[in-house]
Amino acid sequence: MQKQKIIIIIGILLAVAAVFMTKTYIDQQRQQVIAEAKEKIAHIEQNLPKSQVKVLVANKDIPKGTIIKADSLNTSIVPEQYLQPQAVSSAERILGMVAILPISKGEQVTLSKLVQPRQLGGLAEGTPVGKRAVTISVDSLSGLGGMIKPGNYVDVIALLPVPVTTADGKQVNQVAVMPLFQNILVLAVGQDTGAVSVSASGKKIQEGERRSESSPLITLALSPQEANLIAFVQEQGKLRLTLRSPADAQVVQSIQAASWDTLFRYMLPQQGAGSQASDTAASDYVEIYRGLNKERIPLAK
Repeated sequence: MQKQKIIIIIGILLAVAAVFMTKTYIDQQRQQVIAEAKEKIAHIEQNLPKSQVKVLVANKDIPKGTIIKADSLNTSIVPEQYLQPQAVSSAERILGMVAILPISKGEQVTLSKLVQPRQLGGLAEGTPVGKRAVTISVDSLSGLGGMIKPGNYVDVIALLPVPVTTADGKQVNQVAVMPLFQNILVLAVGQDTGAVSVSASGKKIQEGERRSESSPLITLALSPQEANLIAFVQEQGKLRLTLRSPADAQVVQSIQAASWDTLFRYMLPQQGAGSQASDTAASDYVEIYRGLNKERIPLAK
């Protein structure tokens, strides 16, 4: 009897081990298939002929009122002449949007059939999960002369006075211009959230007239940490906004802060090639040009 119990226990343990190993093998195979598919798509995109373009299509029927999710989309390569107006190529740009007309399986996903949730409600409803609505004050130049609208995406640039120590030991402020945030959603301009109602045919109907064409207040969707940083920058310096294309969601990692040194290297790259080796050592200094003379001033500690 004791021997039979031992055999049963061993059998159960072997069965559990077999199930675990099978699950592990299936997970590994699934991850390998996904990785191969991503690599194949990346290879196709890199070797696309100029007449071929990437576009998002629905991989299943999307009824009216459905929130767009990643599992509803697929990537397709089509001839450029068959690309639909306002077709979308970046999934990040439309995730969370709402379909105002049905989208059939295999159909190209276009912006004309989508709206942001905020366009169907107020500011709170339009603020993405994990984000905070933060209002900043801008002048006409920073606000692109009133051309920024709710639903646009912008980059935020900070202009900050940086304390530096001169060669004679005096402490002065030098303005530094640096990128702060990229690909930030504009939730509202003034009191305009871009809210619309949608008719039965899917036509967007503006609710009231826009009151924000020249508003100095722009509300952005920021993470809690970004909200803290932008509040600090507003107290210490100025903010500028740059407008992005609706189809561009790329975040550039290698943007340098603007200074006299980066300006001259941009204008005269052949003269700046020899100074690249000293960039790391010069990170604690600000280079100031007085006429044609360059002076290195250490940053205050």
